[in-house]
Amino acid sequence: MTDETWSRIERKLDLLIDVLSRMAPAAPENPDFDSADCFVWNAEKTTLDPVLRVNRVDIGLIRGVDHVRDILLDNTQRFGRGLPANNVLLWGARGMGKSSLVKSVHAAINERQETSKRLKLIEVHREDIDTLPHLMTLLKSSQHYFVLFCDDLSFDHDDTSYKSLKAALDGGVEGRPANVLFYATSNRRHLLPRSMIENESSTAINPSEAVEEKVSLSDRFGLWLGFHKCSQDDYLQMIDAYVAHHGLKIDAERLRAEAIEWATTRGSRSGRVAYQFIQDLAGRLGQPLRET
Repeated sequence: MTDETWSRIERKLDLLIDVLSRMAPAAPENPDFDSADCFVWNAEKTTLDPVLRVNRVDIGLIRGVDHVRDILLDNTQRFGRGLPANNVLLWGARGMGKSSLVKSVHAAINERQETSKRLKLIEVHREDIDTLPHLMTLLKSSQHYFVLFCDDLSFDHDDTSYKSLKAALDGGVEGRPANVLFYATSNRRHLLPRSMIENESSTAINPSEAVEEKVSLSDRFGLWLGFHKCSQDDYLQMIDAYVAHHGLKIDAERLRAEAIEWATTRGSRSGRVAYQFIQDLAGRLGQPLRET
């Protein structure tokens, strides 16, 4: 083979290598975990987007859930210190502060931590659950500790991504990374609709095994924290706390009457209903709400 032929082959190989290198996806950048305390997992780009201003309330404003608040605070605090802690499922009544409590506990703990030991909160969207193994691979070599948080987690019929969550919570052969915990909120205690569990039970060869398969997902959470509808006294305590926090000027009797009427028209009492009332009240009074 002549030198000219070799030269043509080498040029073609160089051209092919150049084309292939441009077609290959760019290597993902290492996340800058020092840029923020909170991130959102962007599964499509496999990046962690920093959140510089987190939408949360002061932990002192979350009322009527003192017992579960203290349990979650203690579990998260131990984890941030490098001690054993559990994955947590916060389940129950709508609007009772499940997601607010996770974000508030995270902020409360970081207020006491040194800058180098601040706990990181990463929100994972429900539809990206099946990418959890990839996310954990990015996190396990970091010196930081991470709470992965999925709000309003539940699974419907024909949805098999719950199996990815089960694998991520257990960690597979390697086990869950020691610097990662998973917190989820849900209106369902077992994350799957009752009709789905019952349907699996009725059509399976061994009904008990089918039910066990579905229920075992929530068993991966070491802590189940239940949130229940609040009493009128708890609801009014929430209202009073918000009024004091935001410095709203209103007569106590008028406040009580309007707050009860607001809950009655909504047909429920909860932390969310209380805050919606406060927003309406502040607007009518012409007073701004303080940033939290």
